Amino acid sequence: LHSLVIESLGRRIVSGELQAGDTMFSEHLEAELNVSRSVAREAVRVLQSLGLVETVKRVGIRVLPETSWNVFDPYIVRWRLAAKSGKGAQLRSLTELRSAVEPAAAELAAQYAPEDMAAELMAVAAKMRAVGRAGDLQQFLELDIHYHALVLAASGNEMFGKMQSMIAEVLRGRTDYGLMPSHPHEEALQWHVDVANAIQSGNPDAAREAMDQIMRRTKSEVESVWSDEPRIFTPPERPGAVED
Repeated sequence: LHSLVIESLGRRIVSGELQAGDTMFSEHLEAELNVSRSVAREAVRVLQSLGLVETVKRVGIRVLPETSWNVFDPYIVRWRLAAKSGKGAQLRSLTELRSAVEPAAAELAAQYAPEDMAAELMAVAAKMRAVGRAGDLQQFLELDIHYHALVLAASGNEMFGKMQSMIAEVLRGRTDYGLMPSHPHEEALQWHVDVANAIQSGNPDAAREAMDQIMRRTKSEVESVWSDEPRIFTPPERPGAVED
């Protein structure tokens, strides 16, 4: 029930059904969703942690603007990809983020990856090639998620490693919304092997270059989805006045 309430309210906010400034009351949520007060309150706490709502004394639960959302959270990534509008902007932002981070992660992995991680990555890349050629997109997706999680983890950078679940959501979204070719391109399959080989052999430049090729191919396959989406400009927080 707790998860259902989070999903229901989260999707409604991210889709725009509930807009910034709208207010709700806990007792109304309890009645509408047929849940207990404790379940509703805990769900609201989670939504607060995501930056979607705030509770205001004597006002209720107020929906916050998109600029307040924790856009790195996998919940919000999934909801934005599922929304009818804004899907392209979310996919663009994630693809550009991946393009910046994953080549750097591959380069670091080639320098620092433990032997067992490097060997596992090579095995996964080989299996991805076989499954991709067979056209089993669902199994390929699970292998692809594991592959990219391994590269991030093998970098030895814990902040890169924490991006695993977010990148998993965008990989699932590409498949679920028909943005993957029926058979992965042969070049892309080979580049995955090349990244793994470069990491295992300790070649940082080759690892970065091959991962950059993967990201460029990914972008070319999906950029038509966001061609008409405006970019989102969030002004930085301004520092307070400095006292003399």
